[in-house]
Amino acid sequence: MNLFFRAKTKIPPSTLVEIDGVAVTVTVRVNARAKSYRLSIPHSGGPLLTLPPHGKWAEAEAFLLRHHNWLAARIKRAPEAASFADGGVVPLRGVDHRIIATGRVRGRVEVAELDGEKVLLVPGDAAHRARRLVDWFKDEAQADLVVRSAFHAERLGVVVKTVKMRSQASRWGSCSSTGTINYNWRLVLAPPFVLDYVAAHEVAHLVEMNHSAAFWATVQRTLPEMEKGRAWLKAHGRQLMAHGG
Repeated sequence: MNLFFRAKTKIPPSTLVEIDGVAVTVTVRVNARAKSYRLSIPHSGGPLLTLPPHGKWAEAEAFLLRHHNWLAARIKRAPEAASFADGGVVPLRGVDHRIIATGRVRGRVEVAELDGEKVLLVPGDAAHRARRLVDWFKDEAQADLVVRSAFHAERLGVVVKTVKMRSQASRWGSCSSTGTINYNWRLVLAPPFVLDYVAAHEVAHLVEMNHSAAFWATVQRTLPEMEKGRAWLKAHGRQLMAHGG
């Protein structure tokens, strides 16, 4: 028996770090495509420590310790999760709407105006209100994105086969070479020109499956004002991702 053999320390699913006296959970994940250790804060969710396939937990802990100050600064700037509670305010196509619980058991979410204020009338009891509202947002996003995807597909001479809504934590969309596009439903919360930019971006991937100069030229060909939506997402994307948990 080799008395000097030491078992490799198992990589935990999460770890705790103390920031300003508060214990913060850092999710730990091994990514087969990662080439180095990486610390990030996704748009939705807490801090994420990514390890490459060959990573060692001792090295990962040391990396996390070295970046403690960076993490503390980013957490202080991170937006708080936005609630879909009764009386709360949420944007719809860039316009703030107040959430009003109707008290009705059945029915769909309705857009209305009360005393000059835009509102969303949401049925169902409190336990299911947020889910109903998210489901409705997904339907609205689906309708908008099917139309805009088809528009850009026609302009670029490609075919979009399927449009699906997802709740990605850090992505606004993804496109497969088979013509399936996944979009983040939160795009319907943003001004329409933002949703249109992401639609143009994802459809353009059916021409160029990369982010080369040729790809960006393709996006601009179908949407000359693409920089407007791109800049908005860069400035407000984190706040938008905070909605809906």
